[in-house]
Amino acid sequence: MTVALRAENVTKVYGSGADAVTAVDNVSFEVQEGEFVALVGPSGSGKTSMLAMLAGLLTPSDGKVLIDGHEMSRMGDRQRTKFRRQAIGFTFQSNNLVPYLTAQDNVELMLRLNGKRNKLGRQRSADLLTRLGLGNRLGHYPSELSGGQQQRVAIARALIHDPAVVLADEPTASLDTTLAHQVVETFAQLIHEQNRAGIMVTHDLRMTRYVDK
Repeated sequence: MTVALRAENVTKVYGSGADAVTAVDNVSFEVQEGEFVALVGPSGSGKTSMLAMLAGLLTPSDGKVLIDGHEMSRMGDRQRTKFRRQAIGFTFQSNNLVPYLTAQDNVELMLRLNGKRNKLGRQRSADLLTRLGLGNRLGHYPSELSGGQQQRVAIARALIHDPAVVLADEPTASLDTTLAHQVVETFAQLIHEQNRAGIMVTHDLRMTRYVDK
């Protein structure tokens, strides 16, 4: 199997001197294509800082992150932004859907940003939303969708542009238990089916039943 993401001795320190706080301390791991991994820990344990470094939103104080063999910290700002847009899918705790776009248009936003919004892309977005149980909600706006439906739109948006790595930050935090299980189970199935490398940050140990490690 191919390694899609590798973290090598990654450390993140905020502040300096006596005020320095080490949020991530010398972490190394790798995730292969088609593998779904959970980063688990209580609030304040450094999960979000680690995820932000994996996404290229934060630069490690030491160590490096490689996605498809590319080290983002060596890239310039414009190159890193383009690479992140193409190679990484991201779902946020709050969904971050655009309120004035329909479910399908929210998903196709990533295709538009990458210059791939065409007839084939539109069909793929409809198929993916249908696969997620939203085939009758393509034209609905976020305000017309439940929390679970919004999260599934966010998952579709994270997968639609064929990223190498998909990152999810507490995707079930605002959902009840039943919906949380449904969302993570579907997310895991898609990670495996599409052969992506998936990483989910969670504090809920019940969700780890769906991950590979």
